Parts: sequence; C-alpha cells; structure tokens
Amino acid sequence: KAVRGARQAADFALKVEVECGSLQEAVEAAEAGADLVLLDNFKPEQLHPTAAALKARFPGVGVEASGGITLVNLPRFCGPHIDVISLGMLTQAAPALDFSLKLFAEGTAPVSPA
Repeated sequence: KAVRGARQAADFALKVEVECGSLQEAVEAAEAGADLVLLDNFKPEQLHPTAAALKARFPGVGVEASGGITLVNLPRFCGPHIDVISLGMLTQAAPALDFSLKLFAEGTAPVSPA
C-alpha cells in the first residue's frame, strides 16, 4: 500500500525506493512497483544472491546496497546485480559546519550583533 500511495502522490519523474531486510520484502516491494530496492545491512554473502534473484524476476528494478559499507570493504559489495552503493560513513564522519545567511532589505545597512 505504501509504494502505491507514494507512486500516486509522487511526480512521474520521482523514483520510489523501499528499504528491505530480506528477499521476500524486496520481491514484495518490486511487485508493488518500487523503482529501487535498498538491501540494508546485508553481508556480501547474502547481498549478491539476493540481488541476483531479484534482478532475475525484476530486471528493471534498481538494487542499492547500504549498511556497514566502508572504503576498505567496498570491493566485496560491488557486483553485476548491484546498481548503487551507499556509504553512510562519508557523511557520518564529516564534521559539523555552522553557518548562517543574513538577508537585508534593499537600502538597509547590516547590523552587527551586540
């Protein structure tokens, strides 16, 4: 139901992605019309057979691997049935940046904070 609802609410150019924890969930998502299936926290030994089985039944569905992937183990997640690989460590390791944007009406001077 969620995929169908997202598909109805989304613009035709938007893709619907469903996070799945098993082959059964991935098949259900693909049957419901998901454009992408995110296989989350799969070990490479589970990921590749699951992705292959999914692509055999739904060749047009994109498969994304995510969860626990680092630059060191990245090669183990690459494969012919994996379309996208997400590395959360790229953003999770980034330091926070504090910035602001001040807008002033035309003809007014900026005011320094006290």
